[in-house]
Amino acid sequence: MLKKTVAIFILSIYVISITELAQLAKLPILIEHFAEHKQKNKDLSLLDFLYMHYSQSANKDADYDKDMKLPFKSHDGCISVIAFGFIPTTFNCETVKPVFSIEKSYSTYTEEFLTSSYLASIWQPPKSC
Repeated sequence: MLKKTVAIFILSIYVISITELAQLAKLPILIEHFAEHKQKNKDLSLLDFLYMHYSQSANKDADYDKDMKLPFKSHDGCISVIAFGFIPTTFNCETVKPVFSIEKSYSTYTEEFLTSSYLASIWQPPKSC
């Protein structure tokens, strides 16, 4: 049980650090900012608030700094790449045996596929001048 809990914890930290899921930690800021807008305009619904802040272009209004702190409004640049490399100290090619081999040859291009109807079509590759 402890191994499973530790594995889930490490996986969660890894996923949060390489994806935008860390933006979900900003949800309290969204709720607080919605409450501020709700005090100014009692008729404002949550959908109107989300439309105003996410669908419209970013207007630099009086609360622009607060708007940019909302989740998924800006990228924190926390995405990182973690790569583990394993380089063997010795490698003997004689011990490696192929599992199977396929000995077939395939042609990649022949003139017979370019028919005149294809060349007369409007869907042609771009031509250089």
